[in-house]
Amino acid sequence: MPKKIRELKSMLLKAGFTYRPAKGSHTVWEHPQTPDKITLCGGDGDDAPRYLEKRVLQDLKKLQETEE
Repeated sequence: MPKKIRELKSMLLKAGFTYRPAKGSHTVWEHPQTPDKITLCGGDGDDAPRYLEKRVLQDLKKLQETEE
């Protein structure tokens, strides 16, 4: 079962990401230790697309590896 957008946002906040609103339901997430930005789209209750969930998990793993 896919994660909800609110779950991805919660995971990013816990990892230290900050966000800024963008157009419509989009939010841009940034972390000071990574040059990449993540753009989430959709409402909090929407199912996250598979590609977006995979991207968030990859970026969180990459961030965790750099902190170790």
